[in-house]
Amino acid sequence: PPILFNADPAARIAPNVITLRIQPDEGFSLRISSKTPGPRVHVRPVEMDFQYGPSFEKVTPEAYERLLLDVMIGDATLFMRRDSVEESWRWLTPILERWAERADPRLPEYAAGQCGPVEAGRLIEDGGRKWFDL
Repeated sequence: PPILFNADPAARIAPNVITLRIQPDEGFSLRISSKTPGPRVHVRPVEMDFQYGPSFEKVTPEAYERLLLDVMIGDATLFMRRDSVEESWRWLTPILERWAERADPRLPEYAAGQCGPVEAGRLIEDGGRKWFDL
């Protein structure tokens, strides 16, 4: 919103962004606009970045590698309980049934390496918004 440091429409400040990264480059980053110290009002982007690989200097196990290891040692921490699984299916089954009734039940697709299908943009455009390209 145009408040305090973002009042000049000719010099808009970039939005704050939190980025969550999944395999193979797990981590997250936070980019915020920050006022530099001192009496002058000068705002610039600052980024905090965390990556598992460089931070721990180890390769993290693949998702199923970790689950299989947990099965072998009897650690159920990352597994859902039976009642949770049954409740999930109770909630999801009507959605799947309704989806199957559609004339074209396919999900929108997009090529590897792209940000997502065209339909993803349409999802939020009605509200006057757009996806932010990183």
